[in-house]
Amino acid sequence: MIEKIGNCRVVEEVGAGGMAVVYRAVQEPLGRTVAIKALKSSMATEPQFAERFEREARFMAAFQQENIINVHDYVKSGGTLFIVMEYVEGVDLYDVLDKSDRLPIEVAAIIALQVARALNHAHFRGVIHRDIKPANIMISSRGEVKLMDFGIAHADSLSDLTETGTGLGTPSYMSPEQILGEKLDARSDVWSLGVVFYQMLTGQKPFVEDAEYSVLQKIRLERYVPARRLNPKVPRFVERVLTRCMAKLPADRYPSTQSLIHDLEDFLASRVVINYNAYMINFLKDQGEISEDEASAILSAGAVRAGQQRAVREDRTVLRSIGILYAVVLAVLVFGGLIIQLTSKDAENKAQHPVVGIAVSPASAGYLQVVADPWAEVHIDGVHMETTPFAYPLPLAPGVHYVELVHPIFDTLSREIIIEPQKTVRLVEKLATKKKPTKVNGQ
Repeated sequence: MIEKIGNCRVVEEVGAGGMAVVYRAVQEPLGRTVAIKALKSSMATEPQFAERFEREARFMAAFQQENIINVHDYVKSGGTLFIVMEYVEGVDLYDVLDKSDRLPIEVAAIIALQVARALNHAHFRGVIHRDIKPANIMISSRGEVKLMDFGIAHADSLSDLTETGTGLGTPSYMSPEQILGEKLDARSDVWSLGVVFYQMLTGQKPFVEDAEYSVLQKIRLERYVPARRLNPKVPRFVERVLTRCMAKLPADRYPSTQSLIHDLEDFLASRVVINYNAYMINFLKDQGEISEDEASAILSAGAVRAGQQRAVREDRTVLRSIGILYAVVLAVLVFGGLIIQLTSKDAENKAQHPVVGIAVSPASAGYLQVVADPWAEVHIDGVHMETTPFAYPLPLAPGVHYVELVHPIFDTLSREIIIEPQKTVRLVEKLATKKKPTKVNGQ
């Protein structure tokens, strides 16, 4: 075994694959534990593999994102190439699935979300991973999810090291267009992440080879068994996420990983109220990957750090609460004044300026939240109510209302909405069509 690589003292070999060996080492000037990925000598002599290995180091060194393993150095020594990177003590998702089959819904969603965040960071920089699979996803003992191995990643700014018309990746996780060797974009990684998400939720891959068809044929031509049929606990919302990830045509998938992130965040918001890392630590403890004492120590350290920030947050919360209380009192006075003013007007004036639900009781009121890009005056049933953006939904009487979004530059948008008691309608609109300029003197 190699004893020294650059300024790193090798401690032990921790893994090996067809192309590389991974060592645990200590970067002696800093006393920092690192992982060193060494390209095997037989591969280093091949220009294509050597270039791909160096490209992986450059890609990962350019990323600064908590869900992507950090690269510290790249070393050429004795005809061998080495990547010195962050050492992650933990277990990869492949081994987790091998032991536990299905994962809890929330755990699977957290892992998918963190991988999506890593991919979003890479995609923004023009890099497509092309090999998303459980073996390339690490879960650290601190509950962190890390994406690794950009060995076959591709960027549009660089030449592709794959021959035209060939698919490069792991068959079970390859998108249909990747199988055909077509030009790929971020939506191919979305497909692969969808396959991993499906496997976490159901305990099996969506496409499995049989006597009649290969896995590649099934990916291109067959439909997978819906996740809820294999695991009835999978929520319908999550099943819709899977359907959109694994649509055969890229145009039918999420247009970006950011869109997928939004849906996963919305799903988890009401289900996981603690820090995601803490949630994952408890999962690892339940799986026997870390001990009760290790979990308690990590969670206690996190609680201390959180406590150091709590005082500042509490001060802000007190000030915010005072502000909210003041706003509520002011709103009551204003609304009370409006009610008195409206009830004192005659019938004709009421017809011209309808109440539109402001005076309804809280028990029967519904609400409208409006988001307009870039901004708009909100008119409801002919009454100018607010100008976006505004923080709180507008209370409205149940029933049909007519909403107009008015902007001096863009055409007015009109929408009909139905308000139900104690429910909020969210109206999101983009004002895209500009008004035609008014002709003056026939010009």
